Amino acid sequence: MQHQVIHIHPSAPPQPALGAPCNGCGVCCLAEPCPLGQVISRKRSGACDALRWDAVQAVYRCGAITDAAGVLGPRWRWAAPVLQKLAGRWIAAGVGCDAQLKSERD
Repeated sequence: MQHQVIHIHPSAPPQPALGAPCNGCGVCCLAEPCPLGQVISRKRSGACDALRWDAVQAVYRCGAITDAAGVLGPRWRWAAPVLQKLAGRWIAAGVGCDAQLKSERD
């Protein structure tokens, strides 16, 4: 069994059961970027650069949806509305938790 240490915000909700609705725990995106996150982050391992912490709701959210302009930066800001519209489908938002990871907290 491979172990990886990820740093989760202390106020983040616990990881939901596999197939349960996403609750914004952030475990999947903190462990590794999804295919869209790999393009945005330009890496295949480690936390996704598009992941955003929502302090008001105390959850993690995909920045491609909630902060598309910030994720893309000034050069590609014009494409933010398109990214925001398509990102939900690309990351399968609302389909349910597919993170086959076991998280433990201190």
